[in-house]
Amino acid sequence: MQAHEGHYIDGAWRPAAVPGDLIDVVNPATEAVIATVPAGTADDIDAAVTAARSAAGAWRATSREERLAALTRLRDGLAGHQDEIIATVVAELGAPRRLAQAVHGALPVAVATSVLEVLAEFSFEEKVGNSTVYAEPAGVVAAITPWNYPLHQIVAKVLPALAAGCPVVLKPAENTPLTAQLFAQFVHDAGLPPGAFNLVTGLGTVAGAALAGHPGVDVVSFTGSTAVGRRIGAAAGQNIKRVALELGGKSANVILPGADLTRAVKTGVGNAFLNGGQTCSAWTRMLVGEADYDEAVELAAKIAEGYAPGDPTDRSTRLGPLVSAVQRERVREYIRIGVAEGARLVTGGPEAPEGLDKGFYVRPTVFADVEPGMTIAREEIFGPVLSILRYRDEEHALEIANGTDYGLSGGVWAADPAQAAAFARRMETGQVDINGGAFNPAAPFGGYKDSGVGRELGRYGLEEFLQTQSLQF
Repeated sequence: MQAHEGHYIDGAWRPAAVPGDLIDVVNPATEAVIATVPAGTADDIDAAVTAARSAAGAWRATSREERLAALTRLRDGLAGHQDEIIATVVAELGAPRRLAQAVHGALPVAVATSVLEVLAEFSFEEKVGNSTVYAEPAGVVAAITPWNYPLHQIVAKVLPALAAGCPVVLKPAENTPLTAQLFAQFVHDAGLPPGAFNLVTGLGTVAGAALAGHPGVDVVSFTGSTAVGRRIGAAAGQNIKRVALELGGKSANVILPGADLTRAVKTGVGNAFLNGGQTCSAWTRMLVGEADYDEAVELAAKIAEGYAPGDPTDRSTRLGPLVSAVQRERVREYIRIGVAEGARLVTGGPEAPEGLDKGFYVRPTVFADVEPGMTIAREEIFGPVLSILRYRDEEHALEIANGTDYGLSGGVWAADPAQAAAFARRMETGQVDINGGAFNPAAPFGGYKDSGVGRELGRYGLEEFLQTQSLQF
């Protein structure tokens, strides 16, 4: 698979400061090295930030119409290269082809379209009494993105920042840099001015840390683990930077008595296993009342067994490998911990799936009789592992749902949507789907508590990259 040998800085592909220091890109299904990319250093980051600061004045001064035209060309580039995007995501992430097409390819186009719609209508100026308040670009943006949704997370940060008038330096996850390089090529082909967008590949501990702490960066937007988010926030705080942190989750899927149990369980299992369970907003805790509990466990086990791991290039595959050997072992260890702490293993387990000698595969796993204090009910696993918990009544269900350090997403099911909505309004989480409500790329996405600060998507995502100036008359 073709990869660039340098970083995209100031409108061109430039050699890395240390040309021989490379990162292997590994296909999770075959364990083969499919490409290498530069392991960026602090010097590469400094060059990228310098280019962004040099471009800041001119990009800030562009009109709404000029930004709309450039970002429309970029959106059209994403839409016009779906086959290449899908093939790249399948190869470096291991996402099943159908999922790659429906989510990893199509969702970024939908998000980009939403950004264009917001930009076209956004009011950058308003009257407040005797004041005129202006929404101004917040400055150079550091975008540090994860591997689980490599293109979506790039688009959700970079396009709103550019729409706001901010130049960007992107440091993508080291597991999935090829998708980021594709995006940089789309930016180049769209004709954005040099320095408005810059890409440095590298390790989070080196390039990511240098970018988050760089004095020339004004805003840091990071998506990843809560542990790394704390370090990012601390580094940004040294220079009084603004931060937006979209971090971990341990979301609850609450099935209230009288709900359509079959649909709720089926959708819940699918949500928990989406992208191999490598989704920060996954509903990894299913909460079921005592009267429905045994039936729900039986249903979940049967549904989970339909997610047989397999070759991600096969269109019939629903569950691909995890992204790396490290991630595979992490998930298997959580499964072993669940068994050791007394949860009932209904299906799955830590053993390798039968017939898959190569690849970073994990069996789809369902635990029953999970107690709220168990490790698998408290910590983010990031794999195809579902915990089913029992509750006595609605108040007990709410106590369990909110009894977590996280608060990113969730689901509520009830025969009466108003009952579900009333329950959801008391959940301490940023986004809740009622009876399987569809994802909305214009709605705010972000979390409470340890799930982060700030919001992405829609006008909320644009506002993260704006600051206000008030003139009094």
